[in-house]
Amino acid sequence: MFAKLAGTHCTLISTAAGLSRAARSFIYNFLILLVFLVAAAVTNAAVAAPSVTGMRVGQHPDKTRIVFDLTQAVEFQIILLPDPYRLVIDLPEIDWKLSEEMPAGKSGQQVQSLRYGLFQPGVSRVVMDMARPFAVQEAFLLPPGETPHHRLVIDVAPSSPEQFMAASRASMAARRSLAPATPQAPPPIPFAETPRRADGKRVVAIDPGHGGVDPGAIGVSGIYEKEITLAMAKQLKQILERSGKYHVLLTRERDIFVRLRERFAIARREGAELFISLHADSIKNKGLRGLSVYSLSETASDAEAEALAQKENKADLIGGIDLSTESPEVTNILINLAQRETMNDSARFAAMLLKELDPVAPLLRRSHRFAGFAVLKAPDVPSVLVELGFLSNAVDERNLRDARYREKLARGIAGGIDAFFAFKDSVSRS
Repeated sequence: MFAKLAGTHCTLISTAAGLSRAARSFIYNFLILLVFLVAAAVTNAAVAAPSVTGMRVGQHPDKTRIVFDLTQAVEFQIILLPDPYRLVIDLPEIDWKLSEEMPAGKSGQQVQSLRYGLFQPGVSRVVMDMARPFAVQEAFLLPPGETPHHRLVIDVAPSSPEQFMAASRASMAARRSLAPATPQAPPPIPFAETPRRADGKRVVAIDPGHGGVDPGAIGVSGIYEKEITLAMAKQLKQILERSGKYHVLLTRERDIFVRLRERFAIARREGAELFISLHADSIKNKGLRGLSVYSLSETASDAEAEALAQKENKADLIGGIDLSTESPEVTNILINLAQRETMNDSARFAAMLLKELDPVAPLLRRSHRFAGFAVLKAPDVPSVLVELGFLSNAVDERNLRDARYREKLARGIAGGIDAFFAFKDSVSRS
């Protein structure tokens, strides 16, 4: 490339000799710019993020071999997590360029399911659900040779539960020793009065469900719930901010994993006065469609609500988080009397939302439901979870992939937010 540029350079210089000074100056400046752009392109190519271009699982009589194809060598860390048995692989932030999705494991196979994505800034994570206790026999990188790419190879073999737990504790201890120490910000004081912004704008937190290594539900076309919720959140944010009445924050603005507890912690730290978590479920009944809104309750309104809450509350587990050391006070935040006003406001807001959404979207028969969603348990921020529709239903999924339909939903949600704050203002004046 540079040889060709040199030849072009000489040709242009010889041509420039008979031109005016202005023309010669233009040619010289053009050459300098061209060389700069080529050098920048080469530099960018050299520092491009590594990519995973393929992955496969091979079942052998004595072991299971897991292979990732990589565009360059990377550092990696392996963590073993129990309940259920999981193999977690942490990599640097990486591009996923896979031509096809990993098939679900068959009965009897060690690897039952696999998911991957951005876990936190700078860290991509792979999480594999395993059928039985296992031990990592070997984990190594192979340079290009028989294949034109690097390969990360991990061999796992059957193990006993006791041996697995010992290996799991050792892997977690190693991870903690390598993790950089980060200062912990003091938690906000519960139930403290949040001062209004100087500009008078109300603060609304929008929580796009799932993200990163946690894809959420999968639609009939193959789209992930995490993609739908992020697109919806961005459209809703735009509409609310365009009104000039709201300051809107998103709990995530890209495809990244965020813990359930951190989602409402973000809202509280930013002084949010309202929290809206966006989701889109997938169920076996492909004929069922419609929108619903959930608010927090100690007891679920029905078995379906309870099942959905249990599924959504496993998001941290799906993301490869070790919950074995969490205290019950953390993993099961108690609803106490101090939350009653917040819960009442949440239920009132849910009803207002549904009134605004009824003309623009099909609603489930019992559209206001109650369940113990972990993401709704901020003690002092009225919170709801909006199930935008069912990705298992072809019509709902097609609608949710349509930006124009999401625009209608966003305007309906914005109308419910307007109504809620109008009610709050009227109460404060009385």
